[in-house]
Amino acid sequence: MQEDSSQQKFLYGMIASMFCWGISWPVGKILVSYGDAANMAMLRFVLTFISLLILLIIIKENFSISKKGIPVLLGASVCMTLYSYFFMEGLHHGKAGAGGVLVTTLNPVLTYALTMIISWKAPSRREALGLTVGVIAGSVLLQIWQNSASIFDPGNLYFVCATITWAVLSKFTSLSSRYGSPASFSLWMYGICSIMMFVFTDHQATATILTHADLKFWGSLFFSATITTSLATTFYFIATSRIGADKASSYIFMVPLSAAIGSWLILGEVPLWNTLAGGLLGIAAVYILQKK
Repeated sequence: MQEDSSQQKFLYGMIASMFCWGISWPVGKILVSYGDAANMAMLRFVLTFISLLILLIIIKENFSISKKGIPVLLGASVCMTLYSYFFMEGLHHGKAGAGGVLVTTLNPVLTYALTMIISWKAPSRREALGLTVGVIAGSVLLQIWQNSASIFDPGNLYFVCATITWAVLSKFTSLSSRYGSPASFSLWMYGICSIMMFVFTDHQATATILTHADLKFWGSLFFSATITTSLATTFYFIATSRIGADKASSYIFMVPLSAAIGSWLILGEVPLWNTLAGGLLGIAAVYILQKK
């Protein structure tokens, strides 16, 4: 009974995290209107690190990780840094709704493909069906029968790069529990990401952004860093260490619908029939992949 309750809480946590991820796309689009991708990524990393540090102090979590985990930590930090840059740069050039659809639909497919390459394991019939439904969901959401050429737009190319780096990142984070708690692993990862991105940012431009920042900027940055990255993404990393990167990534099929709806409510990107149909197909893909 207690195990069922724990599983329910885990399910609700994953659903809430995926909803936050969906909303992060239009919120990220707002952020890049204040400055370039590198500056926004760096500010988000710094605030995420501070938020996680406060959270770990409150819950009295051990900060330490094993020395053997340092190579994994560095690999994850490089991937997260690249992903955040591609994420922000893609939003600078493309639409939030399209990015949320493209990245979150391709990600589980690429993550599972990477798992098969590493383990030389073929998907079961059920897993193949779930992934196929996920690909169909993305095709419906993108209306590829009308806009196949749009996949090669600059914004979408950045989104594809973000998808690839996230798939690799998921494999690193799935190993995090071997060297300490996933939350502590995330703390140090975001700290390293902050330093990496700091090296490549225009510090004068960052100071200008902070000087002229308004309430909309701070609200967007807080949601993107604290709610989405510090809480939701850390929960996802915990999930990858618990059920594996390929299984955890299947929940990402739930993000396109919330990303499209969030882009509509926040940015005025009106969702079409294919958004609703593709979103429902994405949820169906999660059900098929997670069904015992």
